[in-house]
Amino acid sequence: MRCRAAVLRAADAPFTVEDVVLSSEPAPGELLVEIAGCGMCRTDLAVRRSGGRSPLPAVLGHEGAGVVVGAGSGPDGAIEVGDHVVLSFDSCGHCPNCRGAAPAYCDSFASLNLFGGREERPPRLTDAAGAALAPRWFGQSSFAQYALVAARNAVRVDPALPLELLGPLGCGFLTGAGAVLNTFGAGPGDTLVVLGAGAVGLAAVLAATAAGALTVAVDRRPGRLALAERFGAVPLPAATAALPERSRRLTDGGARYALDTTASGPLINAALHALRPTGSLGLVARLHTPLTLEPGTLDRGRSVRHICEGDAVPALLIPRLTGMWQAGRFPFDQLIRTYPLADINEAERDCDAGRVVKPVLLPEGTR
Repeated sequence: MRCRAAVLRAADAPFTVEDVVLSSEPAPGELLVEIAGCGMCRTDLAVRRSGGRSPLPAVLGHEGAGVVVGAGSGPDGAIEVGDHVVLSFDSCGHCPNCRGAAPAYCDSFASLNLFGGREERPPRLTDAAGAALAPRWFGQSSFAQYALVAARNAVRVDPALPLELLGPLGCGFLTGAGAVLNTFGAGPGDTLVVLGAGAVGLAAVLAATAAGALTVAVDRRPGRLALAERFGAVPLPAATAALPERSRRLTDGGARYALDTTASGPLINAALHALRPTGSLGLVARLHTPLTLEPGTLDRGRSVRHICEGDAVPALLIPRLTGMWQAGRFPFDQLIRTYPLADINEAERDCDAGRVVKPVLLPEGTR
C-alpha cells in the first residue's frame, strides 16, 4: 500500500511529506488504521535533540486516532474493522508491570516505543525508493494516512465523537489528566500546583477542575496563564523566588500535590518548598541535566517521583476522558488547532513558538 506520510530524514531537516510503502496485511493481533488525525507531541520533536540515538529517517507521530480498515486474527470481542480507535503507547502485556495494570512501566517500553518495535512484527515501512524507514514510533508512526499498530495499544471509542481530535488523549492529554486522576487521585478540597501550562499542564488543570481540586498554574507566558485561568486555575507567573510563599498563601499553607512539566531545576525546587508536609511532587518532563535538590525540600514527609504516561491504563482512562468531555467537564478540544498534514512544518514552528497548545495534523485523501 502506498500512502502519504511526513518523513523526518535528519535531525536538522524539515519534515517532508512524501509517498511511503506500508505492508498492509495485519498480522495476528495487529490492526491497519486509517488515520483521521494525529497530535504533535513534544516527544516527537525531541527526536531532533536525541544526539543520534533515534534512528532516522523515520515516520513519527504517536497520538493517532482513526478507523480500523484491516484486522489480523484475535480473541473474541477484539477490535474489528469499522471501529473508531484512539492509539496509545505500546506495551508487551505479559511482564510483571503489564500484568499489574501498569503498562506505562512495561519492561519493554523503550524497545517497543522508541524505534525498537516488536521482533515478531517487522516495521514493513519503506520510502518510495524502497529504502527502509525506522521501525514504528510508539507502535504507530501515525504522521501518515495509514498506520499498522498492535491491537493492544488501540482503544475503541464512541463513533459519535469527533475522531480527528481524539488522538492527543492517547499521550499528552492522557499524561496530564492521568497524573491528577490516577497518580494523585485528586478530589474536592485537594490543592495542586501545575508547573508549565502547555498541553500536559493544561490537561492536568482541566482534570483537576473537573475533580473539584483548587489548582495554581505557573507559567512565564501571560497567554498560557490566561488559558489556565479560563479553565479554572489560579494563574501565577513563574518567578521562582516568590513562588513558594505565594503558592502557600493561595493554597492555605501549601499544596498537597505539584506536577512539573518543565524540567526546570529551580522551578522543581520552588514547587517542593511550596508543598505542605507529606505533599507529593510528580515529574513528567525528561530531565536533561542533573537535578540538585535544595536543603529542606524533602523534609516533613515530602516526596518526589517520576510519572510515565499518567500512570494510565489507556483502555480505562481514555473512555473516562471522553465521557468527561461529553459531559462538558473536560474541554480538551479547546486546546487544539488543526493543520493539514502537508503543513506539518508550520505546525512545528507554531508549537515551538508557543502559538498553539496542541497541533493536530489531518491527513489528506482519507475519509
